[in-house]
Amino acid sequence: MAEPIRFHFDPLCPWCWQTSRWVRDLEAAGVVRVDWALFSLAVANAAEGEVLDPDTARGVRALRTAVAVRDRLGSEGLGRFYAAIGPLVFDRLQSVNDDVTIDEALAAVGLGPEVRHAALADPATWERLQAEHAALVTDTRSFGVPTIRLDGGEGPAIFGPVISNPPADPAEAAELWTHVSWLVRYENFNELKRERTTDPDLESYRAYRRKHT
Repeated sequence: MAEPIRFHFDPLCPWCWQTSRWVRDLEAAGVVRVDWALFSLAVANAAEGEVLDPDTARGVRALRTAVAVRDRLGSEGLGRFYAAIGPLVFDRLQSVNDDVTIDEALAAVGLGPEVRHAALADPATWERLQAEHAALVTDTRSFGVPTIRLDGGEGPAIFGPVISNPPADPAEAAELWTHVSWLVRYENFNELKRERTTDPDLESYRAYRRKHT
């Protein structure tokens, strides 16, 4: 039986995107059942007392639109919206905050730009995004993405796993989940980290490396 999990994402993060691709493979194989949920890196990284502009803060326009997508299409539709926007940002190097990018992702799930217009005109989408983010942080002390929470979003949570690329072998993908989920439930475990050894196979990361080398 597929294990129900909640996957919190921000479309800004390439590492979250790579982990989400692995999780989608797990769902397709019947290993997990995913409830897609939101997290804002702009909110998480804001300085104490800083007031963010919901029209310009990085990733927030896409996230506010995602709130509206979920209202119309549910968690499954939210997951499809994320699946559509990821390649635009990380392979085609489009800005996640651009209306063109958001509208292309909306079109991929059968929705029009009026959804974005309505979402960005409604202050409630910003309030709801912040509330969802705060609820996760308060309940689990989460600080970034990817964050995976077990038991359909009611159980223990973990940041990660941060993987460079989704495993190509289904057996390897499932084995990785077996180890990760065990660690999530092992309350004595806190952190395991090493230097990144493999670059993600994303055009955005290659562009970043070219710019900084």
